[in-house]
Amino acid sequence: MKQGKKWTAALAALLAVSLAACSGSTAASGSESTAAASSTSDIVNVGVTSSLSSLNPLLIGATEVDKYAQSLEFLPLVELNANNEFDYMLADSITTDDNLTFKIHINADAKWSDGQPVTASDLEFTLIRLASPVIANYGLDMSAMVGTSDETGFLEEGATSAEGVKVVDDKTLTLTMKYAFSMVTFLNSYGRYIETLPKHILGDVAESDLSAYEWFNAPTVVDGPYQATAVDNQHYISYDANASYWKGAPKISKLNIQVVDPAKVLAGLQSGELDFVQQTMAAIPQEDYAGIEALSNVKAVYGDPITTQSMFINTQTVSDVRVRQAIQLAIDRKGLLQNLLNGKGEVDEGFLTSASPYYDSTLQPLDQDVEKAKQLLADAGWDSNKELTFNVWSGDSTFVNGSAVVQQELAAVGIKVNIKLLDLNSLMAAAGNHEFDLMAVQYTYAPIDPYPDVTWLLGGETSWTGYESDAVDQAMNDSQTLSDTEAVKKEYRIVDDDVQQNVPMINLYVISALGAVSTRLVNATPTVFGFFNNIQDWEIQK
Repeated sequence: MKQGKKWTAALAALLAVSLAACSGSTAASGSESTAAASSTSDIVNVGVTSSLSSLNPLLIGATEVDKYAQSLEFLPLVELNANNEFDYMLADSITTDDNLTFKIHINADAKWSDGQPVTASDLEFTLIRLASPVIANYGLDMSAMVGTSDETGFLEEGATSAEGVKVVDDKTLTLTMKYAFSMVTFLNSYGRYIETLPKHILGDVAESDLSAYEWFNAPTVVDGPYQATAVDNQHYISYDANASYWKGAPKISKLNIQVVDPAKVLAGLQSGELDFVQQTMAAIPQEDYAGIEALSNVKAVYGDPITTQSMFINTQTVSDVRVRQAIQLAIDRKGLLQNLLNGKGEVDEGFLTSASPYYDSTLQPLDQDVEKAKQLLADAGWDSNKELTFNVWSGDSTFVNGSAVVQQELAAVGIKVNIKLLDLNSLMAAAGNHEFDLMAVQYTYAPIDPYPDVTWLLGGETSWTGYESDAVDQAMNDSQTLSDTEAVKKEYRIVDDDVQQNVPMINLYVISALGAVSTRLVNATPTVFGFFNNIQDWEIQK
C-alpha cells in the first residue's frame, strides 16, 4: 500500500471534495438561467445543486456533476450500475493476467458522431494528455502509470507516447501500472474516469491550449449520447441528442442540466420545471422529503445507503486511544439517525455499509455508553478543562444541527468542544493542514471499492487522521491480489475492526438520500450509480 499512497491520496481527496460538494452546497438560483430552465414537452431538465467546473474531460476531478456532465458526451470505459456492478460503456472488455498490465478493448461498434471509429489511438492520445505536466490535472492522478515521473507524477512535456501505454491494434490498448491493482480498483478508479477524446479533432491542438480550449463547451464530435450546445457553469448546460450515437439515437432530443438552489428543488419538481433529481448530484433538504413523497406527478426514490456522515479524528492531537474510544461511546449515533434523518439510513462501523459486497453484518456498531466513556477518560487522565476544535461544514444544514447535539453529548462525559462552521474550501484546507481535532463531513466510500479511501485516510501523518496501522496496510495490500469476494471481505473486516478499536474515524450515520423522477419519464430511474447508463432509452410519455 505504501508505494501507492501518492496516487490514493490524490484520488481519495478528490472524491471527498466532490461528494461533499454535491451533498448540500447552496447553488445559484435556477431563476437566473431562464434560457435552460423553461420546461416544455420535448425537453427534460435534470436538477443539480452544485455548479459545473468544466466540461473538459482532461480536467476531470471537481464534482460528480462534472463527471456525469462530461460522460454524456465522452463515454467512460466502464460505469457502475444500480446493482454496484460494472457496465461496459466504451470498452467491451478489460482483462489482466498479473494485475499490472490491463488489456482494454474498445467496442467494435464504437464511433464518433462524424462517423469515424473510436480507436485505441484515441485512447492513447487521451491517456498521454491526462498525464501532461502542462495540463497538470491532479484530479485523475496518472502517477501510477509506467512511464510517468516518480517525482512529478507526469510525463515529459510534449510527450507523444508513454512506456506504459501500448497500442496493440485499432481497438486494443494495454495500460501498465507501476504496482498491482485489483481489477475492481482499476475499473473504479480509472475505468470510470477515463473519458476518451477524438485524436483526429484534438491531436493538432497545442498541449498548452487544451486546458482552456473553448471547443469543449460545444464539441463538434462526441461518442456519447448527447453534445453540449450552451454552457453557463453556474446555471445550466444545454444538450442536443447525438442522432448518430452508436448505441442508438436518444429518444429525447434535448436535455438540460439545471443548477438550482437546494431549497427550490421541491418547487421545481412540483411545477414540472425539474424532471429528474439524482441522489448524489442534488441535495434535497430533509425537511422537504415528505413534500416530495406526497407529489402526485413525481416518483420519490431513496438511494442505497452509501454516503457517510463521518467524524475524522486527528490522532496526532487526540493521541490517547482511550480518549478517542470515549468520544465514540459518548455519541448516540442511532439517535442522530432517527432525529436528523427520520431513520432514513443506517448506523455502521468503519468504511463499509450494507450497500457494499464486502459488508460484514456481524460487526455491530457500538451503542452509546456514557459511564464507560467517563471511565475511559478517567483512566486516560483527561483534563476536563481542555477544549477540542470541532470543524463542521457549514453547507450541510442537517449536520450543523447534529453537531450541536454531539457537542452536548461530549460535554456530558467531560469533553469540551468548540464548533467551527467552515465553508467547504476552508474545511478542506484545515483538514489538509491538520488544523482540527475533530472534523465532520459527508464522505462517500465507493461500496465496490473503498481501497483508495482507506489507504488515504489511514495513511499516516500526511492523511487527515494522521493514523497508520500495520494490520490495515497488510490487509489493503492483500486485497489487491484477491478476486474472491469472501476473501476480500475478510480483509476489509480487519480494517473495520481496527477502526472500531482505535477510532481514527467514526461513522456517525449513513444517509439514504432522496432522488425523484417525473411520472412523464419512462425508463428513467434515479439511482446512486448507473442512472445515465441507458439514457438513450429514456422516453417522454405522451
